[in-house]
Amino acid sequence: MRLTGTGHASMRIDTPAGSILCDPWVNPAYFASWFPFPDNSQLDWETLGDVDYLYVSHLHRDHFDAAHLKRFVTKKATVLLPEYPTSQLEDELRDLGFTSFIKTKSNEVHALDGGLNIMIQALISPTDGPIGDSSLWVEYDGVRVLNQNDARPTDLSIFAELGHVHAHLLQFSGAIWYPMVYELPESAKRAFGKQKRDRQFDRTIRYIDDLKASWVFPIAGPPCFLDDELWQFNDIFGDEGNIFPDQQWFADHYRELGRDNEVILLPGTVAELTADDCKVTHPVPDVREFFADKKPYLEQMRERKRPIIEAEKATWRHPEIDVLAELKRRIEPLLEESIYMAKGVGGPVRFDLVGYDGESVESIVVDFPGKEVRPYADEKVRYRFRTQRELIEHLIYIDEGDWVNSLFLSCRFSAARIGQYNEFIYAFFKCLTEERLQYAEGWYDEHERTTDAEDITLGDWVVQRRCPHLKADLTRFGMVDDGVLTCQLHGWKFDLASGKCLTSVGHKVRARKAGEPAESAS
Repeated sequence: MRLTGTGHASMRIDTPAGSILCDPWVNPAYFASWFPFPDNSQLDWETLGDVDYLYVSHLHRDHFDAAHLKRFVTKKATVLLPEYPTSQLEDELRDLGFTSFIKTKSNEVHALDGGLNIMIQALISPTDGPIGDSSLWVEYDGVRVLNQNDARPTDLSIFAELGHVHAHLLQFSGAIWYPMVYELPESAKRAFGKQKRDRQFDRTIRYIDDLKASWVFPIAGPPCFLDDELWQFNDIFGDEGNIFPDQQWFADHYRELGRDNEVILLPGTVAELTADDCKVTHPVPDVREFFADKKPYLEQMRERKRPIIEAEKATWRHPEIDVLAELKRRIEPLLEESIYMAKGVGGPVRFDLVGYDGESVESIVVDFPGKEVRPYADEKVRYRFRTQRELIEHLIYIDEGDWVNSLFLSCRFSAARIGQYNEFIYAFFKCLTEERLQYAEGWYDEHERTTDAEDITLGDWVVQRRCPHLKADLTRFGMVDDGVLTCQLHGWKFDLASGKCLTSVGHKVRARKAGEPAESAS
């Protein structure tokens, strides 16, 4: 089996029974804020795109690059489709010209022609990707690969049960806006960033330890930020709180743990994989030297890409749009239908829209309890976002149904909040279509009504086995320290004495001191 790196989470998998192109991303994403690092635009995409199968893990735009898929990937390719609850991924691929689909069943092995076997595990909670994320397992002639990319499954055992995995490709770097955009003192922002960076690394190591693959490939990051306004987000300033470390940083820290089975996939790297060996050829003479020269590399890349960024910016302004009226028309019907997410948000969310002059501000409130969109009325709000008016105009103009997969991941905003993180805000703003809203509400309804009866013992505490957040198995991901439970899958914390979630609103955990009767559980 041959793995060819094609940038970020993308790769081409070649076997005698067929080839699979995974998640090709080349064009800038999220309001021209994210670019693949290293630059992959000069690869021979005409050849790379001539494949038998296409796998797009999910709809995040650093995985689903519509323009690139339309231009460079043969429409003769058969799409390996994850089993998602909505049809959006299939619909968008059909719109691009793809006609052949294998609609997989999650966690079931599918035998393709010539002895090639694949399995896709689909994750389908409202907080997984843009309503869905997935992992791809591939096997040919006894050689097995797991492309986990961004996905965060609670359990990798189903893959291990299919036989020893030889190559494990998984995310290690950040892919979020926290804490960089929050209006915090720099010292606090750096401390929170370091916590997140450490947690990312710990989670990656836990997945690696669970699967015990022969070779580990750190992929799916980091992006690079080439717009002058976002340049500070690149990890080139020695900031231990930067959440976007690169592959060499991971390799160095991984080796500090006494391990040496990592493989860095640059665009153009080729890894020839057998059951016993992995022979790697890189497109550069010295990988470590390449990363040591990262800053000048990014500076040169910034100049090459500047016209692309400026061209995109020129399309954002739509002064003819009445933002307040359009938001009322689009969002208020969804607020009326929302029960669980509206209750979870629990109050008004304020958007401060900065005008074209960079000074004037229009403040609009999405009032979840009041089920309306209205002008800000000088009331106290717990959640506030500040962004350029033109970005909201453009979201309205293109009828964007997922603000997470556009505005929020762009990092082109600032945020402030009083109290805890609230997942329901972001869940709602990725569900600005009828189909998505109905799915998410149904998922939360089922989630709310599901009683997790099984308990486990962690230290001096008896707690429910499944994390209230996304049902991670706390026998594997739970850690108790001084009466606080941390689920290490996503870093969520719970005060065991009260059961209160310390990380977000809601999600109370059932817990009691060991030796206390069950009926006294909080």
